[in-house]
Amino acid sequence: MSNTPHELSEEFPAQAEQLKALRASNAHFAKLTDEYHEVNRAVHRAETDVEPTTDEHMANMRKQRLHLKDQIAAALSAA
Repeated sequence: MSNTPHELSEEFPAQAEQLKALRASNAHFAKLTDEYHEVNRAVHRAETDVEPTTDEHMANMRKQRLHLKDQIAAALSAA
């Protein structure tokens, strides 16, 4: 299986334990991380031409991924 770039463990390596704890204790945070993983994998599939898409759709998915990452980062900072 290939490595999917931009996994949260790579994006926030110093907060790996905090990510795990927040996922277990905060349903909203868990939903954010689930959405992030779903969008990130869709971006990766499009980038590797497993599921090709339009440039506009790719840009929108990347923006969505960044927005989710920003929300996750804010939650990690607040915790």
